[in-house]
Amino acid sequence: MATDSAAPAASGAGSKRNLLIFDAEEDLAVSLAKYTADLSAKFAAERGAFTVVLSGGSLIEALRNLAEPPYLETVDWSKWHVFWVDERVVPKDHEDSNYKLALDGLLAKVPIPPGQVYAINDALSAEGAADDYETVLKQLVKNGVLAMSTATGFPRFDVMLLGMGPDGHIASLFPGHPLVKENQKWVTHIKDSPKPPPERITFTFPVINSSAYVAMVVTGAGKAGAVQKALSDKQASSDLLPVEMAILQDGEFTWFTDKEAVSMLQNK
Repeated sequence: MATDSAAPAASGAGSKRNLLIFDAEEDLAVSLAKYTADLSAKFAAERGAFTVVLSGGSLIEALRNLAEPPYLETVDWSKWHVFWVDERVVPKDHEDSNYKLALDGLLAKVPIPPGQVYAINDALSAEGAADDYETVLKQLVKNGVLAMSTATGFPRFDVMLLGMGPDGHIASLFPGHPLVKENQKWVTHIKDSPKPPPERITFTFPVINSSAYVAMVVTGAGKAGAVQKALSDKQASSDLLPVEMAILQDGEFTWFTDKEAVSMLQNK
């Protein structure tokens, strides 16, 4: 079972934020699968394509129900286009690769056309891989697969399925790092990630915040402090965590959490 609450976090104009609190991890996984499948059907009908962005960590495990009935048979997987919000600059078969994590945990079990799964070019440097990934995105905009936000001028992904670190980082955008201020590039690179491996590519905040939908999947007591700061009604404008900077311009942002993750919030 889940508690549905309006999250007191800041929102951009025309955006909506929801907070879902689940009693058990299995309940969260069931809800997340339905959420994603429903959006898949919506955008496949409206646009003829569904652009979904994944992160690493425990998110892929939380999506496991998508590879089971009824979704395995009822989702139109031919419309899916899969991207990564960030990726470690390692070979695609490396244990640190978010692509390998998703392939082993979900993508090998569902019939998404291989050409619609956009891994990084692991033969390039971090800078080269970031530039190449942005080039791929721009070509998909030209082809009509990827929408553009009229409000921001950045690509508008249908849904981003994201996680958060205990320090409040999302994608490879870390607290206090200069990359959190990047406002021109779609994809950039980092060579000094405080969390190994050090070299990564990452979507920038203008891209994240142009999304139509974002699901932020955060569980466990170890992340309760960052959740409390992000969702507290006592937000300060200075010293923001990266997760607090994820403010959609015109979209819907839903937190998928458990009781441990929200344990430091008052009245929850």
